[in-house]
Amino acid sequence: MTDQTWNSLLREQIAWHWTNQLRDRLDGLTDDEYFWEPVPGCWSVRPRGTGAAPVQAGSGVMTIDFAMQESGPPPLTTIAWRLGHVIVGVLAVRNAAHFGRTPTDYRSFEYAATATEALAQLDAEYATWMAGVESLGETGLARPCGEAEGPYAEHPLAALVLHINREMIHHLAEVCLLRDLHQQTRREAS
Repeated sequence: MTDQTWNSLLREQIAWHWTNQLRDRLDGLTDDEYFWEPVPGCWSVRPRGTGAAPVQAGSGVMTIDFAMQESGPPPLTTIAWRLGHVIVGVLAVRNAAHFGRTPTDYRSFEYAATATEALAQLDAEYATWMAGVESLGETGLARPCGEAEGPYAEHPLAALVLHINREMIHHLAEVCLLRDLHQQTRREAS
């Protein structure tokens, strides 16, 4: 195999889903959809001081709800929460650990106050991730993840890329489903 063969396959896997199934479905996302709580008690991104979860994290005017150790199943989450998770926990933290992004985490991140801002954050982190993965080449995919990945430190970066692909596909599919439910609920209410 030639250099970049596996690298391009890994990037194409997520790029195909991103282009054909995920990102286009988010175009035009409204703030009403972004913050919609389909059931009481959802975790979301909220103005500072208004969250009801055990922990509200974030450095700006908005915070994300979560708990350090959940007992039982976690609450249902909004599109805002799910996008925040993908932007920060899936992409930005890994971009910082592996591709030179400014360090960040759930507590230091400035969460989006609007759907438009969240999509811009998502696009920026996705672009950084994809460029970073491409820069690894074949050799970089084989090297260990390192201490940033905790108990997975000795796993090859290729395993991390596959994990991030799965995380993005399943969480953004959940976002699309929530958007579909919001739109159907609104049609039925009319």
